[in-house]
Amino acid sequence: MKQLDERILEHLYTDGWASPRMMSRTEQFTASEGHIEERCLMLRDIEFVSPYAGDLYELTTDGILYLHGMIDAQHRPEPAVKRVLRG
Repeated sequence: MKQLDERILEHLYTDGWASPRMMSRTEQFTASEGHIEERCLMLRDIEFVSPYAGDLYELTTDGILYLHGMIDAQHRPEPAVKRVLRG
């Protein structure tokens, strides 16, 4: 988990859903839309976020549990970078 991952999860917890473009346009994020999209794909692979509609993402139950300190990300499967980036 990276600091950007935490910000994405917190943003989705607060807003309910968002796209990488929407997140990149808020002052909470300094990362590019592409970098946020890449991290969303990684978070999807470990089941902390899920696609909502189109390019929108929402927080999963596991994502909420992680934010509340009830799940340790170290015990999640390592995202398969090649699989994630190919879609």
